[in-house]
Amino acid sequence: MKKQVCSSALFVSFLFLATLCLSIEAQTCKPSGNIRGRKPPPNQCNQENDSDCCADGKLYPIFKCSPGVTGRTKATLTLNSFEKGGDGGAPSECDNHYHSDDTPVVALSTGWYNHGNRCLNFINIHGNGKSVKAMVVDECDSTMGCDSDHDYQPPCANNIVDASKAVWKALGVPESDWGGMDIYWSDQCRPSGQIRGTNPPPDQCNQENDSDCCKDGKYYTTYKCSPLVSSHTKATLTLNSFEGGGDGGAPSECDNQYHSDDTPVVALSTGWYNHGSRCLNYVNIHGNGKSVKAMVVDECDSTMGCDSDHDYQPPCANNIVDASKAVWKALGVPESDWGEMDIYWSDA
Repeated sequence: MKKQVCSSALFVSFLFLATLCLSIEAQTCKPSGNIRGRKPPPNQCNQENDSDCCADGKLYPIFKCSPGVTGRTKATLTLNSFEKGGDGGAPSECDNHYHSDDTPVVALSTGWYNHGNRCLNFINIHGNGKSVKAMVVDECDSTMGCDSDHDYQPPCANNIVDASKAVWKALGVPESDWGGMDIYWSDQCRPSGQIRGTNPPPDQCNQENDSDCCKDGKYYTTYKCSPLVSSHTKATLTLNSFEGGGDGGAPSECDNQYHSDDTPVVALSTGWYNHGSRCLNYVNIHGNGKSVKAMVVDECDSTMGCDSDHDYQPPCANNIVDASKAVWKALGVPESDWGEMDIYWSDA
């Protein structure tokens, strides 16, 4: 368990500023203008997937921005063919290639496309009770349209994930319902950087539960995010003592208290800890054919480590549920096997 050290005042200030920034971002995403539609010449608007064609004289709003991206960004999923001759038109912007309808690829509205910054990266798409990973290969232009370059189709709305047939199939949507559907999406969680390890001073790294100690010169990966939470979130269960003098170090972040090894409590990786939003809430943990409910009391810091504040232990991986002995006992794991185990968890 690695502690995130900050004062309450700094945390509140950060939370306020983050909320303010998101609010401002949402408020400033307004139409940047309008374009007037033109009737397409004969055979110049491909309606393969029921795509709209511009209507002569109709005004269409345009956007240079999209809603702010979060861990659960709401969007409208639409249908597009990225194949040659499909309603997607020219080759994809990111790689100048066409893509098969059987490949899960998407185009994003201009703001989310962000000048190509998401090109060839993967995003997670969730809808219809299922999920799929798709690669960003193109822009769904929210700034222009109704011309030959855009197949005489209107500008995209600013909240579009324009997806291949493979995405719709993976989400289990009946073909008769393909076209438009409310979904949410998120970026794939990638490392935020690295920190260089230093050897701990004597007796400064508690290895009570076989905890790792940092090694001098070794680089450790850091994360500001964790995989998206679902009803079956995969994770690695690790062992930690939340007692005074245990390998958890300082009191728990959520309540500034120590907790008995006989109490089912956990620390979550930084992304799942989510600035304390799960503090003192319960999660369901499933593993070894059994289940247990445990309370979130701390953060397993994925962003920092290898210093005195983190007991000279490396940063947590981004998929850790760091659990007390009581959790391992409740799951019926023999004590000789305590340490690491694949599990899944969900919010209770």
